Amino acid sequence: MVTGAAGFVGSHVVDRLLVDGYAVLGVDNFDPFYARAIKERNLEGAHGHPRFRFCEGDLRDGVFLRQLFAEARPEAVVHMAARAGVRPSIQQPEAYYDLNVIGTLRLLEAMREAGVQALVFGSSSSVYGVRTDDRPFVEEDTADLPVSPYAATKRAGELLCHTYHHLHGLSCFCLRLFTVYGPRQRPDLAIHKFTRALARGEPVSVYGDGGALRDYTYVDDTVDGVIRALHKISERSGGPVFDIVNLGAGRTTSVNELVRLLVETMGVEPKIEHLPAQPGDVPRTWADITRARTLLGYEPQVTLDEGLRRFVVWFEERHG
Repeated sequence: MVTGAAGFVGSHVVDRLLVDGYAVLGVDNFDPFYARAIKERNLEGAHGHPRFRFCEGDLRDGVFLRQLFAEARPEAVVHMAARAGVRPSIQQPEAYYDLNVIGTLRLLEAMREAGVQALVFGSSSSVYGVRTDDRPFVEEDTADLPVSPYAATKRAGELLCHTYHHLHGLSCFCLRLFTVYGPRQRPDLAIHKFTRALARGEPVSVYGDGGALRDYTYVDDTVDGVIRALHKISERSGGPVFDIVNLGAGRTTSVNELVRLLVETMGVEPKIEHLPAQPGDVPRTWADITRARTLLGYEPQVTLDEGLRRFVVWFEERHG
């Protein structure tokens, strides 16, 4: 079962699982955070596949979940469903708590009742909060001081997963994803917004001085980490496992440098406008991926230059 199957990362996970020979049940509620048509298009490749089934429904609906688990009997769950976005969560904290925390809790309860013991949970690098030291983020670092409601809900999800591991024998990997980008990226995210503005000859809006650093991770690399975590749980022996693992590229790039690379890739003249820094944003994300390498055999393959080139090609094919 893949929750959030029609979303950016979730739809790529679905496609990869189908390629790898799995039977996949996709679940999504088409939350109106962005257009339903975009999400439906994300699943175009999966619909019609003989090993894919899709059910529209809300994870907060316990009756729906219990019926789904009883009928489908999934062996494992990849939980990517969430209301995403740091800045919007500041305006709608209750909606984020309801969707991300209550939805995750209801899913865990349905798994417990159905006896499903394998979960890969899509968490976020935002749980680390504001870091001032000049080193990559390590899983053992404190993650108890989030600076946005979205980050707080993701940390709450991790804690709930650990509780169900401790009490009910759930095997779970919580994967902290670092600034995933690539084809199908949400239209509100920076690379998609910058590309759209450059293509239209509109100003690119950069918050602050553009010096914020991000660990941009191409979606294929992220999905590879997800699949490796799923395999690791399936191969488990000696009792249930629980771990938190960073999935990033292991390198940082400033927003200014990102814009420069996009401009170079697209061959356009940029117009840049600087806006005030936004509350909830952090100055830096940077993944230490030692644990992912050691535990999962994870190794990012796509450079930022190549990833941006692929994204621009997809954007041109999609939008002209």
